[in-house]
Amino acid sequence: MSLADWAHFPTFAVLKKENMKKGIHPEYKDVVFWDTSSDFKFLSRSTSVPKETTTWTDGKEYPVIKVEVSSASHPFYTGKKMFLDTAGRVEKFKKKYSK
Repeated sequence: MSLADWAHFPTFAVLKKENMKKGIHPEYKDVVFWDTSSDFKFLSRSTSVPKETTTWTDGKEYPVIKVEVSSASHPFYTGKKMFLDTAGRVEKFKKKYSK
């Protein structure tokens, strides 16, 4: 199928860049996602642009988005059980029900 064959589909018209409204879409920039639980970093793109930055392997400076779980630390992908206590959930539970 050529592009002309797809032109009659409504979603195809939306995907074409020249049909997008100007000035209403956020910028889509390169960012580094940092899995803090496994210290794994990967470069991707996002519309969220934080203030914190880091230097990537190519020597360029990129904004950093810190995440608690990624494919490098999630038990489904790693096959390992990992206990992750974020924001003191266990301590909060113990304090609430220790009476």
